[in-house]
Amino acid sequence: MSTAYDRGKRALDLAIALPAAVIFAPFVAGFAAAVRLETPGPIFFRQERIGRGGRPFRILKLRTLHDEPPNAPADYLISAGDRRITRVGAFLRRWSLDELPQLWNIIRGDMSVVGPRPTLGYQVEQYTPEQRRRLEVLPGVTGWAQVNGRNRLTWPERIELDVWYVDHRSLSLDLKILLRTPRILFRPGSIYGDVQGDWGERGA
Repeated sequence: MSTAYDRGKRALDLAIALPAAVIFAPFVAGFAAAVRLETPGPIFFRQERIGRGGRPFRILKLRTLHDEPPNAPADYLISAGDRRITRVGAFLRRWSLDELPQLWNIIRGDMSVVGPRPTLGYQVEQYTPEQRRRLEVLPGVTGWAQVNGRNRLTWPERIELDVWYVDHRSLSLDLKILLRTPRILFRPGSIYGDVQGDWGERGA
C-alpha cells in the first residue's frame, strides 16, 4: 500500500486513541481499583502477541482472571464458565472493557484501531503461507472478522476475512468497520476465546 495510506491510517489511529485515552483514563483507574480490590495479583495483563511482519509485542489488558499463569496451550482457552474469571473480570469481558489499555498499544504503534486481532506465537507457527498474510498489517482492536461474526466464526473463517481485509484495506473500509463496531459492544455475543477460537480443534 502507498505511504499516503500508511500515514493516513496512523493519523486516524492517533486521532482516535489519544483523546480516547484521556476520556477513558478515569474509567480505567476505577476498573483497575476494582481488579486490585477483588483479587491479589497485577492489575494489568501483559502477554506476548505477534504483530506486523511477525514481530512480537506485549499486549496490555485489564486482568480478568485470577493470577494463574498458563502452563500449556489449553490454558489459553477461556469459556464462559471458566473458574479463573473473576466477578469484575466477567463484567469487563462482557463489555470488552478489559481492552481499554490497548489504547496505549495503539499510541506506541504496536497496534492499530482497525486490523486483524493479534494472536499467539504458537498459533502463528501453524499458519499456512496464505494465512500468514494477515501479518502484513498492524493488528487491531477491532477488525473485519470482528464485525462479521466475531467468535461465532471458526478460525479458518476469521483468518479468511482477515486476509480479505489485507487485500482490500483502505481508510474508507476502516471507517466502515468503526461504524459497525458499536453494535458488537452493545450486543455482546460470544466473547470468549478471543485469540483461541476453535484453534485447538482445527489441528492446523
